[in-house]
Amino acid sequence: MKKVLLLLSLLLSTATFAQKSYYPDPKWPEQDTATKFYTVKGERHGISFFKKHHFKDVQYTPTETLKFDVYHSPDVMYHWCRRWAEQYPDLVEVYEVAKSYEGRPILQMTLTNKKTGKHTDKPAAYFEGGRHGGEITSSEAVLWLAQHLLSNYGKDAAITQLIDTKTIYLRPENNPDGSTMYLFSAQRNRSTVRPRDDDRDGLLDEDPEEDLDGDGVIYQIRKKAVTLAEKEKADHVLDPRDPSGRLMKRVLEGKGEWLVYTEGIDNDNDGKYNEDGIGGLDNHRNYPENWRPDQGGDFTGRGYTQQGAGAYPLSEIETRSTALWFLGHPHISVVNSMDTRVPMHLRPPSTSKSEESMFPADLAIYRRMDSLGTKLTGYPWAGDVYDVYATRYKTDRVTGDPAKPQPLFGHGPDFGYFYYGSVWYGDELWNGGAMKDYDKDGIYDDYDGLRWDDEANKSQGFKPWAKLTHPVLGEVEIGGFHPKFFAQNGPAWQLENWISKQSLFNVEMAKQLPQITLKDVNVKPLANREYEIKVRWTNTGKLPTALEQAKRIKIVQEDRALLDIDKKLLSGFENAKAVITLPTLYDKTVYAGYTAPNEQKEAVFRIKLNQAGSIKAKVKVLSTRGGVVEKEVTIGE
Repeated sequence: MKKVLLLLSLLLSTATFAQKSYYPDPKWPEQDTATKFYTVKGERHGISFFKKHHFKDVQYTPTETLKFDVYHSPDVMYHWCRRWAEQYPDLVEVYEVAKSYEGRPILQMTLTNKKTGKHTDKPAAYFEGGRHGGEITSSEAVLWLAQHLLSNYGKDAAITQLIDTKTIYLRPENNPDGSTMYLFSAQRNRSTVRPRDDDRDGLLDEDPEEDLDGDGVIYQIRKKAVTLAEKEKADHVLDPRDPSGRLMKRVLEGKGEWLVYTEGIDNDNDGKYNEDGIGGLDNHRNYPENWRPDQGGDFTGRGYTQQGAGAYPLSEIETRSTALWFLGHPHISVVNSMDTRVPMHLRPPSTSKSEESMFPADLAIYRRMDSLGTKLTGYPWAGDVYDVYATRYKTDRVTGDPAKPQPLFGHGPDFGYFYYGSVWYGDELWNGGAMKDYDKDGIYDDYDGLRWDDEANKSQGFKPWAKLTHPVLGEVEIGGFHPKFFAQNGPAWQLENWISKQSLFNVEMAKQLPQITLKDVNVKPLANREYEIKVRWTNTGKLPTALEQAKRIKIVQEDRALLDIDKKLLSGFENAKAVITLPTLYDKTVYAGYTAPNEQKEAVFRIKLNQAGSIKAKVKVLSTRGGVVEKEVTIGE
């Protein structure tokens, strides 16, 4: 009850999220040609030079054609959303669901055939990207999916039927602030750009990364440990598998020969490098289900905390707008809110093993989806966050200890299943170039990525180590994997390969949505001007109209049938012409439980006409997640 009251209060206090008007953009940080710093709402982040930069892998201005051999800025993505709305007015609606922390529009698209009914009257799926600012591959997957569906409508029978009978909601940029900063500068962050005290020293964003060599990219710096103090902290060695000396291997502190940092300086002189960069909150730890306070929020010192959780559940507008959208649209059965990188089909639970907290029938559905996903994408892993994700490598690669399950809190998939009762994934795309197990050790890791980069990527994903004089550390070397277009997201020429496979999995999930279909409606005359109307329906989808969890949390009402007649014709009104005698309930509705795939159900109505002649009526079957179907009938002579 407390969770419901919290969300109701948030709903009442949040601005309308169906707003369709577009406001003139203010002078965003990336548009400010005078500043040397990344400034949000008048507050300068740290002392880092912003140094606006254009990456060759990114398209910043829209062209006449949309191709996926390049990444696209949020503005380019929004251009295509609006263009599709103009090009396909019967299929696409574009609207603003919220404004981001910086005040940028967060746009969403609704895809459905408007001529076949309202989007809220159809079974629905929702696909989202860009929650984490730097995980831009996920946004491209949403954009690719939109283009795929629209360009194949009227050509591909299955996609045409999908758009005619279902609703697909697409939000390519959940966090346009973070994505814009990531694509226009050397800076990186976890999610929002809201200033945050990551190291809990009372200062906000005071120790960000710096582009010391001026190439527009934050690489790594490595320093050979020389002094006793350095040797006590050294936690890296040269990986013996790589004779070139490029690859570093992490070991226990004091067991290494090298110190490794990200590129930058220790701005606050606390002995740590780049530990308090721009922003730092995590939208994917901000959901209300199993939320735990941020570090420092447990006053006992013995409870669980969650890095980046935010001040309270749904404290961030990006997460809040998502959660409130779902609570106002309970007809959505399938969700994928995507990230990078693992790669994995990632799902609930996040705080327990699947068998411990999921209904067996629901778990069977999820496992079927897991299998479908790995077949279509080739990802090596599919399963829950708590167990499968945490133990996908059998041992800790630093300590050698056996891997064990680990909880995550405030996680989207847990909100999706336990709070909202849907099939909800948080898939992770890209694999850091680890395409082959080159050393046959059963693990796809950075060594495999380095070998693939040399073999297939012209060594563009790794910057060879080069000497640099650091302002504090002295002589160091700078280099390593490209953090944006190899480590976190793939090189642009690999993009479509990944997002197309991921999107085809999303399409297949959408095709499994429940679908209430009328079998027949029969009007049978009885004695004394009484008539029996019998309606039969079935669920032609592959999902039930409610997961077991959805039934328990009451997010989904029972499927029900009713006889819709002009009230002026019914008994109790002046000049009444008819009386509904069955069902005997006051609201004259037949409540039919929930409809499983291929299950057939029926409802029976009886109505007595008070005079000769006939009347018109509509038989309706209403299902929260299976859709609305109706048929007009004539009752009487």
